[in-house]
Amino acid sequence: MPAHILDGKSLAAELRAGVKRRVASLAQRGMRPGVAVLLVGDNPASRIYVRNKTRACEETGIYSRHLDLPATIGEAALIAEIEKLNADRAIHGILVQLPLPAHIDPARVQAAVSPAKDVDGFHVENLGALVAGRPRLVPCTPAGVIRLIDRAGVALAGRHAVVIGRSNIVGKPLALLLLQRDATVTICHSKSQDLENIARSADILVAAAGRAKLVTGSMVKPGACVIDVGMNRLADGSLAGDVDFAPAAKVAGWITPVPGGVGPMTIAMLLENCLTAHAQSTA
Repeated sequence: MPAHILDGKSLAAELRAGVKRRVASLAQRGMRPGVAVLLVGDNPASRIYVRNKTRACEETGIYSRHLDLPATIGEAALIAEIEKLNADRAIHGILVQLPLPAHIDPARVQAAVSPAKDVDGFHVENLGALVAGRPRLVPCTPAGVIRLIDRAGVALAGRHAVVIGRSNIVGKPLALLLLQRDATVTICHSKSQDLENIARSADILVAAAGRAKLVTGSMVKPGACVIDVGMNRLADGSLAGDVDFAPAAKVAGWITPVPGGVGPMTIAMLLENCLTAHAQSTA
């Protein structure tokens, strides 16, 4: 029986509609969440991502401010811009679009963002809170993955979850979120041995390695929930995830498509983080 398709686009639309209603309610009380997005340089892909984030904010009524900075800006000057936004009471969330030019240390830049305005959830204080089991602003993609799994009705407690990928943006925080839901979690990476058998033992299999079609159908346990975080551009210009979708869908119980799966959820969770940051600033 073919897998159930987890429609991230549809769920994200529901969440964005909910954000819009909440923003409208805040407006009636004279309040408006605000977000600043900083783009350094002219990376075409980054410009598209920023445009999508800005458009999502505008559609839901969140105030957005776009700072377009030259690729030649120095690290100190960029941090100075962030510090101005940290002090700006109209701004509740700060997004620094990655990647940054090679002469700028992204860790220092991310550390300069106030943890209270870190709607990406990348600041070490927010990641530390997640480790401690007291999540505040959670990285958007992992949060979106959990919401998709919940929508599917897939139980996590006591189940074996395998996460392929160990980045600070997806793999590690997602493993922590799964642990908090009482899953038994295995993290795999480029040095992991016997990846195929480990993957095949998973009740929940998450592919977040950045390698097109890494997960084949033979690596999927029958009936498993397969979440594909990957977004890879193939030589012919088409997009592919980290999962070889067609054969995997014949084995899995649930699976996310690419595009239309995890991607839309990331922006939806970013909008929810903006509301959380605003609420925390007014508490």
